[in-house]
Amino acid sequence: MNSYDVQECGCPLKHYVRDTPTPQGEEVLLRVLAAGVCHSDIHFWDGVYDLGGGKQLRLSDRGIKLPMTMGHENVGEVVALGPQAKGVKVGDRRLVYPWIGCGKCGVCLRGEENLCLAPNFIGVHRPGGYADHLIVPNAKYLLHYGKLSAEQAAPLACSGVTTYSAIKKIGEAIKTEPILILGAGGLGLMCISLLKAMGGRGAIVADIDPSKREAAMKAGALAVVDVNAPDAAKQVMAHAKGALWGAIDLVGAQSSAQLGLDCLVKGGKLVIVGLYGGEITMSLPLIPMRAITVQGSYVGNPTELQELIDLVNHSKALSVPITKRPLSQANDALVDLKAGRLIGRTVLVP
Repeated sequence: MNSYDVQECGCPLKHYVRDTPTPQGEEVLLRVLAAGVCHSDIHFWDGVYDLGGGKQLRLSDRGIKLPMTMGHENVGEVVALGPQAKGVKVGDRRLVYPWIGCGKCGVCLRGEENLCLAPNFIGVHRPGGYADHLIVPNAKYLLHYGKLSAEQAAPLACSGVTTYSAIKKIGEAIKTEPILILGAGGLGLMCISLLKAMGGRGAIVADIDPSKREAAMKAGALAVVDVNAPDAAKQVMAHAKGALWGAIDLVGAQSSAQLGLDCLVKGGKLVIVGLYGGEITMSLPLIPMRAITVQGSYVGNPTELQELIDLVNHSKALSVPITKRPLSQANDALVDLKAGRLIGRTVLVP
């Protein structure tokens, strides 16, 4: 089995050749058909998260040991089953739900495995899809993806369900009011597309990169704004004809979060998704006086992923640019993503 692993943070991925694993118990072995390259892989690869104020969160703080095969956006074909595995058969092609919890705690039992305090995420805590084969612990994490191609389906496991869950947190206001999307990378373009499919009125998109703002307009944004413009908030509200009820920050930087807050109407909500890092200072009395909500959103739960698959299969609105690259170019894909040279999503194909 071939894989490209993080051997040391900040260093090129290392090519490993190992024995192809044999599934045990309820496990299922997949031949990987497509593996998405996600911006959160960059944070893992760097090995550190900027918490602001000089504080950092490292992989070791999360209980992660190297080497590790990244890749949490995966589609594969079933090639072998453990003795107790059921629900799929050899030859089935499935999208993998990667945000696996312990399966036993109250959070997991209510269907929110992505929020489990003892996570076992594929491509984070256990080997992922930057490989030609992948072990999934149970067939319940394997989902039909309908009429989509493997390359179209793979990003739904993270960028898709992450943006879908964030939009749901804004609520019914998306149907009557435009929202602000901060960041026009792969998640931003996915968010624009899904907003249409969910009946949203539309989005004003803010990004620092002119090429990404152009891509956002092509994807159907109502308007675009440079995050770093001195009057960025005024521009956003001029396009919206007033302050906004909802903003989704797909960057998670000081500048993006602050712009989101500055554009909210009384009673508005800022949903923060991105992990870029840093901190902001907020006046506590203004939070209740403005009645604003600042909410984090971390990927999505299994039910949301199934809802998303159904939505995408019944909608023509999903039109995110996808670039296929061979698995052997996994490191180059990460370098290009980190440098901001990619538009839309990149998918590795073994």
